[in-house]
Amino acid sequence: MVEFKREWDIFTSGHTACAGCGAALAIRTIMRAIGKDCIVVNTTSCSEIFSACFPRSAWKVPYIHVTFENGASVASGVSRALKAQGNNHTKVVVIAGDGGTADIGFGALSGSWERNEDILYIMYNNGAYENTGIQRSSQTPLYAWTTTSQIGKEIRGKQEPIKPMVKIAAAHGIPYAASASAGYLLDLENKVKKALNIQGSRFIDVLSPCVPGWKYDPQLTVEVAKLAVETGLWKLNEIENGDIQNEKITVQPNFKPVEDYLKLQGRFKHLTPDEIKYIQARVNKDWKR
Repeated sequence: MVEFKREWDIFTSGHTACAGCGAALAIRTIMRAIGKDCIVVNTTSCSEIFSACFPRSAWKVPYIHVTFENGASVASGVSRALKAQGNNHTKVVVIAGDGGTADIGFGALSGSWERNEDILYIMYNNGAYENTGIQRSSQTPLYAWTTTSQIGKEIRGKQEPIKPMVKIAAAHGIPYAASASAGYLLDLENKVKKALNIQGSRFIDVLSPCVPGWKYDPQLTVEVAKLAVETGLWKLNEIENGDIQNEKITVQPNFKPVEDYLKLQGRFKHLTPDEIKYIQARVNKDWKR
């Protein structure tokens, strides 16, 4: 058990995140692992709204708010400017949601990976555009309800599976790509610290449950995040230098039924037994069970 001291908090209390916000929990852990010698580039997202409404800020480090689409571009410029000044120790970190990363900002992010920019990019993944009205993103799971993937007789929530961002990052051949969860904070902390000691582009995809978007009891955030891993729906992994064949699983699931995870969330309450069975079959195939 790791004991944290409050003076280690760089992402401080007093922000306006929802009770039970998985993103706030993850970011607090991420910033403790990073330390003060960093510059944070934060794209438009829930985290920017609840942490940096002028004149208040929850950040105790240099902080830049940027738009959805240019987080990787701004971070690339900051990283190169620091090196031009002879500063090779200050870490440049992007904190962004899934909409600003996998959708709107993906072009700039892919370009930064192609150039192997020396930045750590962390996507907290709550599976939708939660702060603008819970619209679907490419990270919304199959069959999930959002305000733009409604439930009817023919259309049953989102019709497409999640875009696999860790595999896409690895396909660029970047030094480090990993997946983490707000339900496994020590695993998340270890991955952030490992990434900080690697030069070049690094990417971490952090599952971050959202109370209003996923529609569950706020006290269940950690349980929901853990069940995603335990059922095999969310894989905790690492891929180094694009070597997908040697993907490392950092937490082995015990393969609880996917229904255990789905039934806690209102966004899946419409699912039929056949639809749950289909999701279970996809998990089994992914893990070759």
